[in-house]
Amino acid sequence: MTGACTTPWERRLRQTLTGETEQPVLLLVAGAAGTGKTWFARRLMTLARSLDVPACLRPRGESTASGEPDAQSPVLVIHDDVHRAGPEALAVLRESLARLGPGRAVVLLYRPEELACPGLPLGTPAVDYPSAMALLQHTIAAWDVQKIRAVATKALDRCVAPDEAERLLADSGGVAQVVTDLLSAVRDRSPHPTAPVELDGIEVPLRLKELTLGRLAALSVRQQAVVRAAAVLNEPATRQELLEVAAAGTRPRGLASGSQDGCDGLLQALESAVLREYEHGRYGLFVPLAARVVRDVTLGPLRQEMHAAAADMLARRRPKPHSLLAHHRREAGQHRGWIRAVERAARRAVKEGRYEEAVSLLEEVLVSPDAPLKVRAGLAPLLADSAVLGLRAERTVGVLSRIVADRDLPLALRGEIRLDLGLLMINQLGQAQDGCGETARAAAELLRERPCLAARAMAALAMPYWPGIPIGTHRAWVDEAEVAARNSGDPVALSAVRANSATLALAVGERHGWDLLRALPTRHPNRQARRHAARGLCNAADAAVWLGRFDRAEELIVSGSELARSSGLPYSERTVDGATFLLDYFAGRWSGLAERCAAFATDHAHLPVVSGDARLVLGLLAVARGEWSRALSWLSEPDLLPLAPHGTAAAGAGIRLMMARGDVGAAAVEARRAWCVARGKGVWVWAAELAPWVVQALVGEREVDEAADVVRELAAGLERLDAPAASAHLLHSRALVAEAARLPTEALGLHRAAAEAFACLPRPYEQALCRERAALLVLEVDRGGNVGRPAGEGARGRQAAAPGAGEQAHAVAELELCVADFDSLGAPWDAMRTRAELRRHQPAAASRPAGRPSFGGLLSPREEEVAELAATGLTNREIATTLHLSPRTVEHHVARAVHKLGVLSRQDLAGRRTSAQNRA
Repeated sequence: MTGACTTPWERRLRQTLTGETEQPVLLLVAGAAGTGKTWFARRLMTLARSLDVPACLRPRGESTASGEPDAQSPVLVIHDDVHRAGPEALAVLRESLARLGPGRAVVLLYRPEELACPGLPLGTPAVDYPSAMALLQHTIAAWDVQKIRAVATKALDRCVAPDEAERLLADSGGVAQVVTDLLSAVRDRSPHPTAPVELDGIEVPLRLKELTLGRLAALSVRQQAVVRAAAVLNEPATRQELLEVAAAGTRPRGLASGSQDGCDGLLQALESAVLREYEHGRYGLFVPLAARVVRDVTLGPLRQEMHAAAADMLARRRPKPHSLLAHHRREAGQHRGWIRAVERAARRAVKEGRYEEAVSLLEEVLVSPDAPLKVRAGLAPLLADSAVLGLRAERTVGVLSRIVADRDLPLALRGEIRLDLGLLMINQLGQAQDGCGETARAAAELLRERPCLAARAMAALAMPYWPGIPIGTHRAWVDEAEVAARNSGDPVALSAVRANSATLALAVGERHGWDLLRALPTRHPNRQARRHAARGLCNAADAAVWLGRFDRAEELIVSGSELARSSGLPYSERTVDGATFLLDYFAGRWSGLAERCAAFATDHAHLPVVSGDARLVLGLLAVARGEWSRALSWLSEPDLLPLAPHGTAAAGAGIRLMMARGDVGAAAVEARRAWCVARGKGVWVWAAELAPWVVQALVGEREVDEAADVVRELAAGLERLDAPAASAHLLHSRALVAEAARLPTEALGLHRAAAEAFACLPRPYEQALCRERAALLVLEVDRGGNVGRPAGEGARGRQAAAPGAGEQAHAVAELELCVADFDSLGAPWDAMRTRAELRRHQPAAASRPAGRPSFGGLLSPREEEVAELAATGLTNREIATTLHLSPRTVEHHVARAVHKLGVLSRQDLAGRRTSAQNRA
């Protein structure tokens, strides 16, 4: 309210308080319990203080008996909790309002549901307000999902997913105090910042519990039965539905479903505000979460009878709400009816693509001791299929593991369930080693009786994304899968094998993979076959990104996501989102990318494979920004490293960080380890992402021959493959080896060729890195014809032709362009690092005049750079390495920046530095 006024009452109140008009104002503010009336009153007091207007806040409608306010009286008087005021206080308040003088404002805050006379905050008779008084009304609305998400994000200090905010809204009804109390409980129970908002095990907030029980206690037993019925139904219900269920919860049964007692009970429950009216003539608890309070204080036998009545009532609906019916059957102790309803509800949910609902329903049956083995074995395949297609599998894996451990299960049925268990472990949870083991066992169990499913299992083992399994093993599995699929003659098995064959071929860069992709049955009449085709397209989109075929990746992202959506495959839809993040990173579309990836990673934290692309991109972006602690946090996550392409790229970024920090020995150790893993895998398209950083680390340790061996190994692995990005990385790696071998002319040509290759993809960040290295190579050849500082070394090298002045000027211009490119991308660390190199090599004619310029209280350009890097979390030593300064000089610049900006520490530099420079 201290900013721009956006509502009529705000504008009118401000006009009176500022003296623009002398017309007195009465503002009536209605707000249900917990919606924020007290906060609203404080907000009004803050407004009065900002306008230097006398104001006071009075509880329970209390007022003075004096008549016309004098010059010393408050200009703004706020009466809180007017609904609690007694007759005498209301009479005094009515009299004072009748005498309200010019330029005065009165605000009455009250709970409309607790007024003695509904709609009349000042009671009866209705007030005869003076004609000169401006009368305003405002109702404090419940919070919507956007407001709840914003509040929850601030309270939990992390991005709260939309579905989490929806759940908070569903439980709280948008009541501000309930939302706040729930968030406090969530924070206390799950201090881990990335923990999802789980409300099932949280106690009902004490304020809500006591308010609910207090209102319930004011009713008679028969009236309470209607409230208990609403709590049992747990959703807005019609009058007839409430009375029918309430009739089952009275002792003795004296409340007929259409009786006057029942209608009176509903009216009394509404008047006492324990129930409220929803849309379309339906009624429910005043806060949805209050239903749990009422159920908890309802005796078990009564509660069961009411659930049974609710189930009988719902069974007459058409179509039957099987999910709700299952809940009431179980709560009523009707186990057979519960299981039948669960199966029907789950099958309908699967048919309509609501896989997570199906999983939730089936898990309850499969973990229940009330469900016999035969029932659990029959429902387990439905649960497994739903979990594989859906997006949540943590609990399902445990359920299925217990089922397949039962040796009484038929072999083929066990194999079918085990196959889905293995797929869940691999795809949803990233448990590759255990998941592949379960899948291989499933293939053996299924081969004799269910060859179509055996082919599916073998095809899954052909997917190349997991480390520790050589590419030859995946090829052997796909060959076996093709034989099994052909023998089965099953179109779904054939589609699954073809999708994985195409995925394998494209992942390793084999040209015939595109032919395999075009042969996928994307228009097959069988929905299951189309699903596998959709999965193949989505996998191909990801492969095309890593290959550097961005045009095809764009097409596949569109076609794959459309087919996945139309065929009901949400898991594959999410993998396409990950491919989009990677594509945007490689293509240099960084604006807003970190925010999108962070939100996605939070929303899908329970799916480490799906969120792997987003987390990798966040780590790579953090490297370029100089946020190295954050980068290491993202890049070293345990469930990111098992993904072979992601682990390889993350290892490369980690080696680069070690080199940037000057820790060459550790970088070389990690380079050898990572290259050994990549070599064992044998997917050279992915190894290429790692190769330049491995070479740089080995060269930094003066192991030039070993670095050359890495390059030769990579070149041999990439022969005859269609992998433009890997070819560009190979050129980059060769350039670094040539540089270290004191072959500056060859190195210069290779760096420029690599830059051109990256430009053609395009991958502008890597292009700028290669252009920068080429320009530095020119400048590092001194006039005596010596190579000044090869990549990763400080030693001087063999003779080379010294560059002329024109060539040096061109190199300086190239560095300036690189700085601009890094700035436009959003890579400030690289930009400042390149500026530091530019200063080292800037020709004398372009340098600044002699003498130290005076910047007064503003930051000098060098102090600004140091402050920006310090604000990212870099240490003085890391800043010194980046800017070619001594740590002591950096320490001096940091101290001066802290002093000039008036902050307490280097951690406060980021925001204050920006605002200070903007003011300057």
